[in-house]
Amino acid sequence: MKKLAIAAISALGLCTPAVAQDKPETLVTILTAPEPQTQLMAMVLAMQAAKQGVAQHVLLCGPAGDLALKDAPDAATAPQPPKGMSPQGLMQKIAAMPGAKVEVCAIYLPGRGADPSVLLDGVTVAKPPAMASAMIAPGARIASY
Repeated sequence: MKKLAIAAISALGLCTPAVAQDKPETLVTILTAPEPQTQLMAMVLAMQAAKQGVAQHVLLCGPAGDLALKDAPDAATAPQPPKGMSPQGLMQKIAAMPGAKVEVCAIYLPGRGADPSVLLDGVTVAKPPAMASAMIAPGARIASY
């Protein structure tokens, strides 16, 4: 009987709705995807979170790092349906928001044989210790694409 009661109580715990978490202070978006549609959607969701009062910290790595280039490839700058926004254009709007950070991975520029002068204004190079701190901060939530 005691085992049955414990099993019933345990089962009830699994059936109750999850407790809603508080809104995070910061959304850390880690974007590596090469597809322009995925890149744009990541920026759309980051912008929507910003509109809800969540600070933005975007980390661009690998092919997504190209969004941060002054001389970005066409895939980063081409307008996408339905609103004609490009991944780079929306990323720049996020970078211009108060308190927002947009960074490229620390190994992105050395991998290209380039220096920070190739980056758009408002985009910097991430420092691994600071990025790790941002990712594990109590008020942070991570989205990775």
